[in-house]
Amino acid sequence: MPYLHHPRTAEIDLIPVLHALADPVRLGIVTALADRTELPCGELDFGISKASMSHHFRVLREAGVTTTRQDGKHRLIALRAADLEQRFPGLIGPLLDAARPSTVG
Repeated sequence: MPYLHHPRTAEIDLIPVLHALADPVRLGIVTALADRTELPCGELDFGISKASMSHHFRVLREAGVTTTRQDGKHRLIALRAADLEQRFPGLIGPLLDAARPSTVG
């Protein structure tokens, strides 16, 4: 299995994080991960090709938003909420709140 780069917490930069979160699919992935410890990549389905999903997972991972680990044949993805909070206090919570569907009505 090839090595997957994950930036150290101190290396996470705001511009790549914001770029990663600006895409609706990637924001949907992050929102889906927000309430879980980790999730198999295959369980996330946004109606796009596996190659496109892999691209979105890579952008999130390389920006430092998520972490991916191998578990047998499966890759498990998790949100790096604590690392993001450490680097950019108060950023991730409001972004996730704004991305979730509103229940007002």
